[in-house]
Amino acid sequence: MLKKERAIKAVEGLEKLYPDAICSLEYSDAFQLLIATRLSAQCTDKRVNMVTPDLFKEFPTAEKMAEAKLSRVEELIKTCGLYKTKAKDLIGIAKSLMENYGGIVPDMIEELTTLPGVGRKTANLVVGDIYKKPAVVTDTHFIRICNRLGLVNSTNPLIVEKEMRKLLPPDKSNDFCHRTVLFGRDICTARTAFCEKCPLSEICPKRLKKK
Repeated sequence: MLKKERAIKAVEGLEKLYPDAICSLEYSDAFQLLIATRLSAQCTDKRVNMVTPDLFKEFPTAEKMAEAKLSRVEELIKTCGLYKTKAKDLIGIAKSLMENYGGIVPDMIEELTTLPGVGRKTANLVVGDIYKKPAVVTDTHFIRICNRLGLVNSTNPLIVEKEMRKLLPPDKSNDFCHRTVLFGRDICTARTAFCEKCPLSEICPKRLKKK
């Protein structure tokens, strides 16, 4: 089976398993998703969702965040880990948005990645979820699963993103990324692949080798 055919089968299989492909971070607009995603680095979405309500209550917009005191932001996000670096980035992101984009979150990956602490993973998430453009969010679950399915042979996020853009239908790519996160938590986990209950077992090279 060609890689493109396998990718489409994977898309269809995860669509059936997880009809609702949604981001697990809680937010109300582009700015809040951007901030929440920056906070999620080396931190669980569950923890971020516990922190952001108070953070967004005080600093709901780029304008408000740009005026925030560093010590206050640090205090609010301390439990997210790496909080000193993240606090600087949050304020830096807000200031850059105010100075360069009129407080509006841009819709281009190239522009988003000029913001402090914003990499391609975060940029793709914002572009896909907010602006509904084709996006490939290369989080650890996505990278692991694409490798296990034989769709890529790399753990380099940029290489994986470029290769998967060639294989995934553009209108399905963003939702597929969300579904792989759920799949990677439930079935194809980092520690154990529960192949016996996997809906993708018939297209998985690792599973097929076991037969």
